[in-house]
Amino acid sequence: MSGPAAPAAGRARCVVTGIGVAAPNGLGTGAWWRATMQGRSGLGPLTRFDASRYPVRIAGELAGFVDEEHVSSRLLPATDRVARIALAVAREALADCGADPQALPAYGAGVVTASSAGGAEFGQRSLAALWSQGARRVSTYHPVACFHAAAGAQVSIQHTLRGPGSALVSEQAGGIDALARARRWVREGTQLVVSGGVDSTLSPWAWAAHLSDGRLSRCPDPARAYLPFDRDACGHAVGEGGALLVVEEEAAARRRGAVVHGVVAGCAATFDGAGVLRLREAAELALADAGLEPAQIGAVFADGAGEAAADRAESAALCALFGPRGVPVTVPKSMTGRLGAGGSSLDLAAALMSLREAAVPPTTGTRTLAAGCPLDLVTGAPRALPGLRAVLVLARGRGGFNAAAVLTTAAP
Repeated sequence: MSGPAAPAAGRARCVVTGIGVAAPNGLGTGAWWRATMQGRSGLGPLTRFDASRYPVRIAGELAGFVDEEHVSSRLLPATDRVARIALAVAREALADCGADPQALPAYGAGVVTASSAGGAEFGQRSLAALWSQGARRVSTYHPVACFHAAAGAQVSIQHTLRGPGSALVSEQAGGIDALARARRWVREGTQLVVSGGVDSTLSPWAWAAHLSDGRLSRCPDPARAYLPFDRDACGHAVGEGGALLVVEEEAAARRRGAVVHGVVAGCAATFDGAGVLRLREAAELALADAGLEPAQIGAVFADGAGEAAADRAESAALCALFGPRGVPVTVPKSMTGRLGAGGSSLDLAAALMSLREAAVPPTTGTRTLAAGCPLDLVTGAPRALPGLRAVLVLARGRGGFNAAAVLTTAAP
């Protein structure tokens, strides 16, 4: 009797073996996941700066995250909060995967991260210097130029990951885009890739940009500020944090006894243009890449913009694929706010944990579905989904970016 056919060249199965998380409702994967399944939100009053004169004062902050605990005093001036969060999250992800990068060939491990607002803290420092020291003095101080110490670069340096490196800029879609590139690199021969994104834009300079965009919710109640697909949705809340994932080729991971969290079965990206929304196309392409039909998807982790027109458009895409109320849909970022480059990475981590437990977390806050959003939205409590084998994760980034990923269980 012959065994299974060998995979085609370049189509090796890639798996996630490590997860690291920093989120407003929990630092570390375990704490965050427990809070998420319990429906505990991390949204609250903004404290990282004096927001009393701003019309929006709600955000998702990393409570208890102390920058100085994650970088040396020497690195503090050359890094911003994003890099420090990334270092902490990468440390957890690499420890979780159990691999020793030092034992790999010299160029056997790489890093690909997503970025959406890199340098925001450096920009804030520059403005502060301009205000306090005068323009002439600032002309010799270019903190934004120091952004060569980006999050991915710092992770690479700290863990001696000398393989390929890249940073992708597609805002909220970036985490999925980074995962897709990591999978490609592994298929091309890189043994291990740290992939994903974290973000932090909680500074006065960045806050002014958020406010000018006009999409922030001005509701003062943290429990009602961000309501994906709700009839009372009025915008979103911003949070900081995200997730990093370790991606490897499955056979190599199993040879070293790694725990496999899930399979990166399908990835796709599209770009809106000329009034045409292509989120549905991204989902269809990801399903085709995974070799699955919509009926085989057990749950969807939606983008959930929290804005009426965007929610209706996403709902229409989902209903076209699965039918009205055709698949359980959840938006766990309702507990953290939208995290920029870290948003879809955190959703990927949530999807992997849901596959492990055969249950999905709730969407908090949302009470009454908006007209035009006939979804089977998981609210109130987690929902057990026995036999859950495949999930779809969707993300949209400002500027027209769409990304989709299909994750499956590691079982053959």
